[in-house]
Amino acid sequence: MGKRRSRSQSQLLNSLTKKQKKHLRDFGEEHPFYDRVSRKEAKPQTCQLSESLDTSSSESEAESEPEQVSGYNRLLATLKDVSKEDEEEEEEEDSVIDETEINLEDGDSDISVEEETAVESTDMQKNAALPADPKGKDGHGPPGTSEESPEEFTDAKHESLFSLETNFLEEEGGGNCSLKASQDPFAQHVNKELKEKEIQAVATNPKTTHQLKDLFYPERTALKNGEEIRHVYCLHVINHVLKANAQVLANNSRCRSRKLGVGDDDDFRDQGLTRPKVLIVVPFREAALRVVQLFISLLEGDSKKKIIVSNKKRFNGEYGSDPEERPPNLKRPEDYEAVFVGNIDDHFRTGVAILQRSIRLYAPFYSSDILIASPLGLRTIIGGEGEKKRDFDFLSSIELLIIDQADIYLMQNWEHVLHLMNHMNLLPLDSHGVDFSRVRMWSLNNWSKYYRQTLLFGALQDAQINSVFNKYCVNVQGQVAVRNVPMTGSISHVLVQLPHVFQRMEAENLASVIDASQGTHGSRMVLNTWFNFFVNKILPQYRDAVMSHTLIYVPSYFDFVRLRNYFKKEELNFTHICEYTQKSGVSRARHFFLQGEKQFLLLTERFHFYKRYTIKGIRNLIFYELPTYPHFYSDVCNMLQASTRGEEAAWTCTVLYSKYDAQRLAAVVGVERAAQMLPSKKNVHLFITGER
Repeated sequence: MGKRRSRSQSQLLNSLTKKQKKHLRDFGEEHPFYDRVSRKEAKPQTCQLSESLDTSSSESEAESEPEQVSGYNRLLATLKDVSKEDEEEEEEEDSVIDETEINLEDGDSDISVEEETAVESTDMQKNAALPADPKGKDGHGPPGTSEESPEEFTDAKHESLFSLETNFLEEEGGGNCSLKASQDPFAQHVNKELKEKEIQAVATNPKTTHQLKDLFYPERTALKNGEEIRHVYCLHVINHVLKANAQVLANNSRCRSRKLGVGDDDDFRDQGLTRPKVLIVVPFREAALRVVQLFISLLEGDSKKKIIVSNKKRFNGEYGSDPEERPPNLKRPEDYEAVFVGNIDDHFRTGVAILQRSIRLYAPFYSSDILIASPLGLRTIIGGEGEKKRDFDFLSSIELLIIDQADIYLMQNWEHVLHLMNHMNLLPLDSHGVDFSRVRMWSLNNWSKYYRQTLLFGALQDAQINSVFNKYCVNVQGQVAVRNVPMTGSISHVLVQLPHVFQRMEAENLASVIDASQGTHGSRMVLNTWFNFFVNKILPQYRDAVMSHTLIYVPSYFDFVRLRNYFKKEELNFTHICEYTQKSGVSRARHFFLQGEKQFLLLTERFHFYKRYTIKGIRNLIFYELPTYPHFYSDVCNMLQASTRGEEAAWTCTVLYSKYDAQRLAAVVGVERAAQMLPSKKNVHLFITGER
């Protein structure tokens, strides 16, 4: 038996590509995007899952361990210049780098500065969109790092070329910049000095309508306007960085020409405690690649002259994708194709420095203007309490935070987003060579979060995303959110003739339904009220053998675990599929459910998000909770038509909800129906779709 299993695993490894082998080695399973799909269902191969996925070492950007002293006192004690060599401790030591080449590329005459390396960066896991450790990556336990890996590549060759301290702006350019400063929104924002009473008023004053600076836009979809939104915020980022750097370089020129000491004039306060000004959070490497490509395109504009881009070839290789690795017969919905396109590795981070018409990719974090990273990539460098090697000083002076495709992080690990927000704009524990006489006073006063502009884009409205927007976005100029009202709801896209019974669970208070402080996936910890309502009121209706082929759709993994344990305890005839189920287990569960050998099938929402398999044989459908994505409701309901036995009259659908599910309910049934259902004295409402 052992030899036969070893032989099958060897055959599996031989059939994988290089990236798939690396993912299998790192995570213990093949990525769901690379499932082999053919007209004839093949017998799945089995591989062992690793015990932990959410483990990765702290990376090379961490220059030094934070010391346990007051951050502000530490900053004031370092009022001296630090040599450029001290700032380079974060550079990679193990990578073998050839000499820099400036090549005029054939075809598009693109000037690029490239560095060839003899070894690949070993910690860049390819196509890692699914976790393998529910405790580490699903927010149930404190995720952290447990494995050490070689340090990632950072560009050590172009430090002086992109240094803000040693470069200058021509006097004409500086004069023009000063002339327009009074009318420049950027200058007006960063040069405004707040008073203590204004800071206190942010938390106490009631909200009013006026010109606002924070933004939450929950209508960003990959199919419709995703690229347009990305283009707009990339243009905003370029504008912000160029103006900020031009101000620093102009002041460098003024200081040199007037032969003044750098600290003699408060007009020279033009920067933060650390250099990174912009943080862009995106879910996959493909999104990071498109952001950088937009940066290059915007800087080049209509000019025929190409800009200098260092390490461009390496970046394209590590963040691009190989078309041959895509499964040839993969058929998925359009929204799936739009989200899971290109390189879908979700563990990455990189720094970008921009100086006039030059871009430096793989810049060390403390020499970068822009940081582009995934939540997981940031989580592994920020670390957690008690970890020896961690760093988050690079977040201290972020002036523009962009969180794109926020809804996808609900399917990855929302805990990483909360962990990031808790470390934004804190006073750094080290000076990192800053000249304090050039630091703005509001940055020294630890008021950076009140100046930070946060742009939050997503495809849906969700309580967890709203919580981040309301709790962590405290720009002194206010907030603005775009919330379009769903008039029809996704139930209108259900094609089968099906009665939908919406059962309202009465909750005494919000605490009995939601534990928002946990920050867990789905934001719903099903406490006694919800769980008991299901097992005592709903489940008994389906225990009879007549109600076979019952699929229970569970959005939260923690709810799934609780139900699975209860079903085992009660010895119910059931099977289950979740995002951590091996391919052989998925195949068996689908077969047993289709043949009626198992009465119940527990299915998690994240499995549907990453796989989009059609579950055949469903006769009875239970939504343990309204789905996160409204179109998942119609997706699952339409699976009923995959049954070939024509028993349409026997189909049933039951949906559980509470009065605190107003947003999700409106997205499914429409805002007008939701407005009638929520305050109604009736707890049960019936809708019938597909009537002839």
